[in-house]
Amino acid sequence: MASARSSSVVLVLCILAVRSIIGDTELEQLSSESQSTGCGCQGLKRDVTVYVSDENKLEHHDDANIYSKTANESPHKTEHDIRSKLVLLQGDWFMMGTDDPEIPQDGEGPQRRVRLDPFYIEVHEVTNQQFQHFTNQTGYITEAERFGDSFVFEGLLSEEVAAAPWWSPVKGADWRHPEGPDSTIEHKMNHPVLQVSWSDAQAYCHWAKRRLPTEAEWELACRGGLQDRLYPWGNKLMPRGQHYANLWQGDFPNHNTAEDGYANTSPVMTFPANGFGLYDMVGNAWEWTADWWNVHHSTEDRHNPKGPETGTDRVKKGGSYMCHKSYCYRYRCAARSQNTPDSSASNLGFRCAADA
Repeated sequence: MASARSSSVVLVLCILAVRSIIGDTELEQLSSESQSTGCGCQGLKRDVTVYVSDENKLEHHDDANIYSKTANESPHKTEHDIRSKLVLLQGDWFMMGTDDPEIPQDGEGPQRRVRLDPFYIEVHEVTNQQFQHFTNQTGYITEAERFGDSFVFEGLLSEEVAAAPWWSPVKGADWRHPEGPDSTIEHKMNHPVLQVSWSDAQAYCHWAKRRLPTEAEWELACRGGLQDRLYPWGNKLMPRGQHYANLWQGDFPNHNTAEDGYANTSPVMTFPANGFGLYDMVGNAWEWTADWWNVHHSTEDRHNPKGPETGTDRVKKGGSYMCHKSYCYRYRCAARSQNTPDSSASNLGFRCAADA
């Protein structure tokens, strides 16, 4: 009798072990399928949660620890407005999303009618120079600086810090050192600022008396007055053989041929503007939006939609210089992705908007 019970226990344990192996295999397959739709940056998140928001109040100036080392490098008043020019968009109805999604699991569809009130949006992404001016004026310290590390694409790392495939959390990586501590923005002051979290972007926009655009506002701006088109300029990626955005050419992730002139970010306003006069709406750097992430959308008409009330990730739009059709076909107006609000990476920036 004892022998029979022992055999039964062994049989049950074997069945459970087989189920566990099968489950792990299925999870690996799902993870692989998800990875194959992008460069992996949408999965970046910090291993632990560190509550740092209360350490960085812009109106608080008593604690010297909140100030960056370069807080007093330049005068606190300037004779000109460092902020980007704003472009007025009249709003009205437009078709958001697509009924022909390239990456359905991202919630690119369904296509739906959305009406927006008039609003302003910046003509280009916030640059290193503008963000530096902000930190000099306020002493703001980014989340990456306070965490002590941030995510860097392996292809940009020096041999000393390259360790993991594609993305690595690198100590000392921040907006001043976007590819790690041995990198610099010294000759890239007119490039988009990188390594900024959603909260960092919010802080800059608040200082500039602006705000982040909603996803709907961003997509209307991206489309440049066109309807049912893939890109801000139409459906053809390279009209007349000309590059219209800073994207990846070649074999991702092994070799970027930089046929568009850039293997990394490019100066803002390098490529042609869309019909609204806006630059780099796709490519160059991903851009944070105000909305929480959600993949389920109603087909009902909406007025000034702002996404879910709560969530875990924020929406980012536009793709980056790392996007290639074979792996991250997200440099389309309807495309979208997400990151946790405290995430920062070497291909992620933002631009501001404002109420009209």
